[in-house]
Amino acid sequence: MALKPDRIELLTDVSFFMNTTAERGGVVSVVTGGSGVSMDDAGAVVAYAAAASGSKPVGILLNDVVNIDLTRQHINWHKDEVQLGGKVTVLRQGQVTTNKVTGSPVAGADAYVGANGAVGTSSTNAVKIGQFLSAPDADGYAKLSVNI
Repeated sequence: MALKPDRIELLTDVSFFMNTTAERGGVVSVVTGGSGVSMDDAGAVVAYAAAASGSKPVGILLNDVVNIDLTRQHINWHKDEVQLGGKVTVLRQGQVTTNKVTGSPVAGADAYVGANGAVGTSSTNAVKIGQFLSAPDADGYAKLSVNI
């Protein structure tokens, strides 16, 4: 689990698709943008960026993206799963508690997009996405205020 259930969702976006499997809680970046409002444009794709440099963060991924055989089992709606290639929910403004953290953040430190969807404290070639509201706990979870 990469997100704790205690979160505040002020602004979410459902206009992007995701073509790679991923665990929720990390920062997704634009791979290709859609046109117009792009609500049903399959070209509007996000993914975890391999490197912070050059990434264009969109928000925090709120779904697990899985690749399962839907003829044998169904999506687990209670875990908020989405099938590979489906639409995902992205948090643009709000507050989450995630373990996708790199570095040693402290409360009040700026949060930047990191490699592979992580949230870090390094501003080198990275875009600011919010602010840490706590240091990581014993399990590695830190509270994060997101404003993208």
